[in-house]
Amino acid sequence: MPSQLAIAPFLSGFGLGAGLIIAIGSQNAFVLRQGLKREHVFTVCTVCFLCDAVLIGLGAGGFGTLVGSSPRLMGLTLWGGAAFLFAYGLRSFHAALRPGKLEAADDGGSLDGLAKVVLTTLALSLLNPHVYLDTVLLLGSLAGQFAGRSRLLFALGAMGASLAWFYGIGYGARVLTPLFRKPAAWRALDLVVGCTMWGIAANLIWSDLTGG
Repeated sequence: MPSQLAIAPFLSGFGLGAGLIIAIGSQNAFVLRQGLKREHVFTVCTVCFLCDAVLIGLGAGGFGTLVGSSPRLMGLTLWGGAAFLFAYGLRSFHAALRPGKLEAADDGGSLDGLAKVVLTTLALSLLNPHVYLDTVLLLGSLAGQFAGRSRLLFALGAMGASLAWFYGIGYGARVLTPLFRKPAAWRALDLVVGCTMWGIAANLIWSDLTGG
C-alpha cells in the first residue's frame, strides 16, 4: 500500500499531462511533419520536451500566480503567437500547392537548417498562451494540492507524459512512411497543418477580443 500511495501523484501527473498534450495543435503538427521528413527529429522532440519540462517545473514551483497576474505579458504573447501561427499556416498552404514526396534524411543537415528548425520549434512551443495556461497555471495549481515529495512526483509524471508523447510521435511518424511517398499525402498534411495553425490563431484572437 505505501508504494502505491507513493506512485499515485506520479500517475496523476502523467494522466493529466497526457490529456493536455495529446491534442491536434501547432506544436504536435510540426513534430509529426519533422518525423515524416526525418529531419532533426531528435532535436525537435528534445526542444519540445525541455520547454514543457521547464514550464511544468515553474508551475509546480508556484510561478503560475506570477504569470497569471501579468495581463500585458499574456497579451503580447497572444498576439505574437497568433501572428507567427498565421505566417506558418500561410507557408503550409503554399507548400500544399507544390507537394513533394517523402525522401529519407538524417539529422545531420546544415547548421543553418538546424538553427531554423530550433527557432521554429521554440516559437511553436512558447508563442502560445494556451501552453502557459495548461502547464504553468493548470498543472501548477493542481500540483499545489500536493506537498513535498508528492508534488515533485506529480511534476515528474507530467514531464514523463510530455517525454513519451513527443518522442513517440516524432519517431513513430516513420510508420507512415509508405503513405507519404505520394505527393497527395503531403498536400493533405500541409492543408491540415495550415488549417490547424490558422484555426488556433483565430481562436487566440477571438478569445482576446471577446475576453473569453
